[in-house]
Amino acid sequence: MKPLRPIHPDFRALLDLKTKEVIDLFTDLRQYILELYPDSNELLYHTHALTAVFSISDKIADAYCVLPIYTNHLNLGFNKGTLLKDPHRLLTGTGKLMRHIDVQTPSDYRNPKVKALIKHAIEFAIDDMDKSTTCTGKTISKISMK
Repeated sequence: MKPLRPIHPDFRALLDLKTKEVIDLFTDLRQYILELYPDSNELLYHTHALTAVFSISDKIADAYCVLPIYTNHLNLGFNKGTLLKDPHRLLTGTGKLMRHIDVQTPSDYRNPKVKALIKHAIEFAIDDMDKSTTCTGKTISKISMK
C-alpha cells in the first residue's frame, strides 16, 4: 500500500532509531488515520516522545489524535479524550483531557470500534474549532535537527 503522503525526513531520521516492530506499527497506524481523514494536518514533535499529532488546522489545540512513540511502544492518544463518547470503554488514562489506547498490534486499532472513535474525534474537533482554517493536508515539522 502506497502511503498517502511521505513521512517527513526529520521525523523519519528519528523514527528509524526505533525497533522494526514500532516502526511498522506507527507506519500502519499513521496510514490508517490519514485514510480516515486525508485533509489532516500532521504536526511533528520530538520532546519526551517522538510524536505525530493529527489536527484539523495547523494548531495543536485543534488536534483530534496523537501518536506518541516511546522507547518500545506507542499509543493512539486523543487530546480531548475525556470529552468523547466512548461507549465501548476503549480509552484509558488519568489525565484531565487526554486518553489513549495502547497499541501492540494492528488489531488494537484496525477494528470498527476504534474506527468509530477516531471518526467521532474528528467530528468533535471540527465542531470544537474556534475558526475555520485554510491549512489542510500538510505535514509540519516542529523538530529541530541540531
